[in-house]
Amino acid sequence: MVNSNAGVWCAAVLVLGIGGWLAGTAAASQSDENASQLRAQQVELPETALAQALSGAPSSVAADAAPTQNAQNAPTQNAQNSPAQPGPAQPAPAPAASSAATLAAASAPALLPTATGGYAAHISASWLQMVANQTGIPPRALRGYAGAALALSVEQPNCRLGWSTLAALGNIESGHGTHAGSALGADGVAQPSIYGPQLSGGAFGAIRDTDGGVLDGDPVWDRAVGPLQFIPSTWKRWGADGNGDGIADPQQIDDAALAAAHYLCHYGHLDTVEGWRAAIFGYNHSTVYVDDVANVANDYAGRVKQG
Repeated sequence: MVNSNAGVWCAAVLVLGIGGWLAGTAAASQSDENASQLRAQQVELPETALAQALSGAPSSVAADAAPTQNAQNAPTQNAQNSPAQPGPAQPAPAPAASSAATLAAASAPALLPTATGGYAAHISASWLQMVANQTGIPPRALRGYAGAALALSVEQPNCRLGWSTLAALGNIESGHGTHAGSALGADGVAQPSIYGPQLSGGAFGAIRDTDGGVLDGDPVWDRAVGPLQFIPSTWKRWGADGNGDGIADPQQIDDAALAAAHYLCHYGHLDTVEGWRAAIFGYNHSTVYVDDVANVANDYAGRVKQG
């Protein structure tokens, strides 16, 4: 969940405390020793619509193998917000810095968001199916992540945000929109809607209602909403229309992924260890959470490379 100054909800706590929140999720923390073995790497996905439109030559949207760093340089966290430590798991592999996987897209005179699909409309259906098969990410969710990464490659090319980082966030936050029996429809909207626990204090922090219950259905306390678990006050600032329908809906995966991409990229460049970790730490103030996201993102990038 994206944090505000008013409180913090760590998804890693919810994994342990509420059954079903992360069914099927491969996220797990690794030791600092293992984390220090991973390095800033990128799996290149050439042949984007951007490349075709601007140069006719391969460009790239990074499937960034989430950078990590030595423990002594990792962002610190407030002890009162520290999540419970997830159980042990095998660390995700650190993939090599290249890949044969491609993000092929149909030719276009210019790479612009469409009125019926946004940047995600430029993502190749064959690429989606291939990567979905390799990673286990539902194709509709993957389309949202890849579309947002493609959008940022146009809007903020220096950010270097890859789809695998967004996919890792979606995995950890809601199991790609499948929390508690929800699923993403063809329109990318989670049905039934996804809501986090009431932020009324205790383990998840206390955030009084900021939206009159419009987004989260709760007029007393805020709740995180949607596949990427935005709290209403953060959505008010960062909410985005990723699918070009004129509505910024946190329950819609294209909108939520683009909002998350904008939020992460406002921290700067994500192609360095420090920059990447700072951005993910900003999303959820927990070093355990940062390591969890790194593990999942590296796993996804590694599967695509090996595939």
